Amino acid sequence: MRFLLMVAGGAVGVCCLAFVLAIPGILKSQDARQAARQPDCAGKSVCSSGDKAALELVRTDPYGSHRFTRVFLAKGTGPVPPPPGLRTFPAQGEVFVSPRLHELLRQEPGLSQLLPGREREQIAPAGLARPDELYAYIGVARDDLKAGSRMTRFGTSYAWFPTVEPSALNIVRFAMAGVVLLPLGVFLAVCARLSAAARARRLAALRLLGMSSKGIQRVNAAETVAAAMAGAVLGLGLYWVVNQLVSRIGLPGFKWFPSDGALPGATLIVCLVGCPALAWYVGRIGARRAAADPLGVRRGAVAKPPRKWGLLPLVPGLGIVTGYCVAGATGHAPNDTKISSLLMPLAVVLVGTGLVLSLPFLSRVLAQRIARSTSSISLGLAMRRNETEYGGALRVVTGLVLLVFSASLVQGVLIEFDQVTKNVSDIQTYRLSTNEIGLEEQHALEHVPGVRGHAVLAQSWEDPNADMPPSINVVIATCGQLRHIVFAVEGCVDGRPTLLDNPRQPIWEDSKPGKTFTFHLRNGEGALKVMPLRVPAQTIRFHDTPGVSSVNSGDVLLPPSFLPAAFRPEGATLVLASESGPETVRSVLDGIGGIDPTAEVMADGINVESLEQLIIVKTLLGAGMVLGLVIGVAAYLVASADRAVERRSQVTALALLGARPWTLRGVQVAQVVVPLAVGLVLAVVAGKAAESSYLVTGGGDIFWDGDGVPLLIGCALGAVLVAALGSLPLIGRRIDPELIRRD
Repeated sequence: MRFLLMVAGGAVGVCCLAFVLAIPGILKSQDARQAARQPDCAGKSVCSSGDKAALELVRTDPYGSHRFTRVFLAKGTGPVPPPPGLRTFPAQGEVFVSPRLHELLRQEPGLSQLLPGREREQIAPAGLARPDELYAYIGVARDDLKAGSRMTRFGTSYAWFPTVEPSALNIVRFAMAGVVLLPLGVFLAVCARLSAAARARRLAALRLLGMSSKGIQRVNAAETVAAAMAGAVLGLGLYWVVNQLVSRIGLPGFKWFPSDGALPGATLIVCLVGCPALAWYVGRIGARRAAADPLGVRRGAVAKPPRKWGLLPLVPGLGIVTGYCVAGATGHAPNDTKISSLLMPLAVVLVGTGLVLSLPFLSRVLAQRIARSTSSISLGLAMRRNETEYGGALRVVTGLVLLVFSASLVQGVLIEFDQVTKNVSDIQTYRLSTNEIGLEEQHALEHVPGVRGHAVLAQSWEDPNADMPPSINVVIATCGQLRHIVFAVEGCVDGRPTLLDNPRQPIWEDSKPGKTFTFHLRNGEGALKVMPLRVPAQTIRFHDTPGVSSVNSGDVLLPPSFLPAAFRPEGATLVLASESGPETVRSVLDGIGGIDPTAEVMADGINVESLEQLIIVKTLLGAGMVLGLVIGVAAYLVASADRAVERRSQVTALALLGARPWTLRGVQVAQVVVPLAVGLVLAVVAGKAAESSYLVTGGGDIFWDGDGVPLLIGCALGAVLVAALGSLPLIGRRIDPELIRRD
């Protein structure tokens, strides 16, 4: 039974380890397919020719928090192989869509405005990064791709927009190491040391019968290595089944093809060799004492008290973490990211290791003090047992302590990503170049459903012929239009140019009243007209967030009536404004696509690549937390069951002496809850400090965030409750005197 439990525990651990190690391979496979479908132009003579090369134009729009990619293609006179996932190169009027986009078009017919043409077939998996990707190839005429680029083939050496950026992937690896790998190491060690006390006495008996010390260690190592090897093989088979199921169902926001989850040879070697090697190491340590001192492992022997050196990793780790917290609180956040990238992971490893190694000493000291002062029989018996046999209870609680500590780090990672991708404005703006749209299209765009305001941004120079002439920005809009693209406007009067002033932003140094600037105007026929503009002395105040707003201090507000009829500024930008709700944004983007499907739209504040990465990172970290929870609970169940079996004779002895069942249950609960409470308090405090220091080194605006503290405390209390309830059934009503006679 012990051997089967060790195999089962090892299988669960190896399955979790394989999943963590498979994540980089899954992302790499997706990036490889993205690189293989990217248009490229090879051959100088063809790429520089007029109509031999085909044309391509890629447009990426946000659909919620996902990328909606459209690739417009126009044939040339030269042959071009079809993109991956298609059998033919798209002809004019043909549309090829991904399976997920095919389903979405049925649910939201408005998206078809972005895909001019008829749907011919769906893209095969070879041309998709993920099964749920929104991707389309659209065949158009060459005249419709004036802004297109020449191409002769598909495939580049790297993906333009990787699934997860290398820096973000390093953060995921760092978090996974804390959330999964640390508890996993504890779990595998627990599985390798099942029935540790009974096995130690059995090995001591063999030693007293004449077996050598090395023979004792080989016997124990052979048993643990055999169980670990069987568990590794079973775990890899379990991972294959889980990969087939989960890849088809998908995780929230992240899916992959089953072939992406195939384990490479290096991962198989790590699982098949690394786990048995860990079991061998743990087995040698477990057998060392029985081989060196056989009489020291008898039931009546007193274990050596833990030493203070277990606190050694915790002290420098907390020192580094505290230093970063103080630096952030005093406004001296470090700027050297290289040193922080080395010190921060080191601090996390030291704190995590210190939590595990310091628990025996701290638990024993606390047990001694409670046992001296308490008058409760249950609590006194529990604390005396923890004082003399501190290792049994700690095996039960270590996994849960590490899980709570890791949860804080994951929360810090999510906060950092959220700061990068969060849109802080209630107004959503969209930018389009007026060089790519006609005057009629501009008027149509200004009246797209959902658009509440619009303006034209242009640039004016003092001397256009100079190398670096002073310049100002001109906002062509009425007062009503201006109020719709900024947060608030004070004292605006229509019919006259005015200088804009934002109290939260200094005025542009070139915007001095009285200076004269010029900017170029063109009409639909290409006629050029130069218009002078004098910076007005009158100013109006507006309020908006600097860096997010489309308007800045020092810009000149110019009424549209000042422009000649049918003339527009050359090289200007049309700004549309709407509410920032997801449904409104989607409606506006669909309306823009219906007017000009090939127009390049820049939605301010929406970094769809970052949003998509954030969802994937959250999903991976969430999966890591689930794995960590499974490992922590499994370690608790295995260790608590093993501890209950080892303590049967002691519980029976207390029962024969007259202890009541509820007294014994109180002893069992107190033995687990007290060291667990100590560890969880340390984990919450150290984890919150590590989270804050991580945010300080990340360079964000938020260092101290109390939103996650109730969740951490709730997780800690939940772990205590689970440990307490799990200890109750370990005491039964039946008394087996054979357990006493066996001693």
